[in-house]
This record gives sequence, C-alpha cells and structure tokens, in this order.
Amino acid sequence: MVPFGGGVLVGVALFWVLPEIAQVLHWRDAIGWAAAGFAVLFLLDRFVYPVCPACSHTHEHDHCETRLHGFAAPLLIASGLHSLLDGWGAASTLVGPALAAGMVFHKIPEGIALGVIVRASLKSRTAAFLWCALAEGATLIGGGFETLLAPKLGMQTLEAILAMAGGSFLFLGAHAIHGELRRNGPAPAFVPALTGVAGSSVLRFFVS
Repeated sequence: MVPFGGGVLVGVALFWVLPEIAQVLHWRDAIGWAAAGFAVLFLLDRFVYPVCPACSHTHEHDHCETRLHGFAAPLLIASGLHSLLDGWGAASTLVGPALAAGMVFHKIPEGIALGVIVRASLKSRTAAFLWCALAEGATLIGGGFETLLAPKLGMQTLEAILAMAGGSFLFLGAHAIHGELRRNGPAPAFVPALTGVAGSSVLRFFVS
C-alpha cells in the first residue's frame, strides 16, 4: 500500500494539480513552479533536515517504529496548503463548473494517497485519520477565504504556491516508492506505484 499511495500521490500531482495550474499559468510556468517545489523539498531533505528524520540516505525503514517515520508533518502541511487552495479555486468565480467539480472530485484519490502514507507514518490509526481529516478539511476554509481575500491577492500568485505544493507531492511520492525499491526490488515497488499513477490518470480522464 505504501508504494501504491506514493503512486497515487505522483498521479494526483501530474494529472490533477498541474493541469489545474496550467489553466492559469500555462504549462511552462506550471512545470517550472512545480519543479521549484520539488527542488526545495529535495534540498531541505538532502542538506538541512531529512524529510524522514530516522531515514537518512543510508537508513532502512524496516528499523523505524513506523514504516515512513517522519513523513507525516511535511506531508500534512503540504496537503493542508493544497486543500486550502483547492477550496479557494473551487469557490472562485474564475473557474467553470467542470473544473470546480474536478477539483472537488480529485479529493478522493488525494485522500487515499494521503491516508495510506500518513497511516504508515504514525503509530495510531485514530491520529492518522484525524490529521488527514484536518488537512482535507482545509478545503472548506479555503472556500471561505476566497470570499474574503480574493480581491486582495492575484490568482497567479496562488497558483504558483499550489504548483510548488504539487512539486512537493511529487517528491514525497517518489521518496515512498524509492524506499520500497531499496527494500524489496523493482517489482514490489513499481507495480503498485504504477497502478496508483494509472488509477489517478484514468479517473482524471473520466472527469474531464
């Protein structure tokens, strides 16, 4: 389930988040800001503080208390920001009803990815559920903020921030898949991961 969740997270970033951003920023800028978000998290993980504190680059997850120890905090922060901006976008009068519906509907695969990875990051199932609910619930807060703050902030600024959050999703998903690759080899890592990516892309196709 961990590489599957990582694959869904990668698929959500590639097939849901980036197309939403490209509606406003166009593909070149959307990819550029996503790459910046990926790079920031990569550099922080590599040179400042590991995304997984007990999982430096020579560490095996099997020795951790939880399989993805340390993932919960950065992932929930990124997810909360993403959900906040999802709510903002879905409530905005600048997007059409189809795009707004897609933004809301993609919470399903996003929630699966978030739940699987956070559950593997925390010892308590209840804590994982509550933190995921809080992160996803930020969508409602974002809708309220849109009404209050939209006239004061540009849409392009918000989309750039969302693109960076999407880039961080790519990094976290790839990190989860890489951990499984190191532990068990290519097939146990890539088969469920590609299934997760494919599920996200197919769902996007039907919504579109």
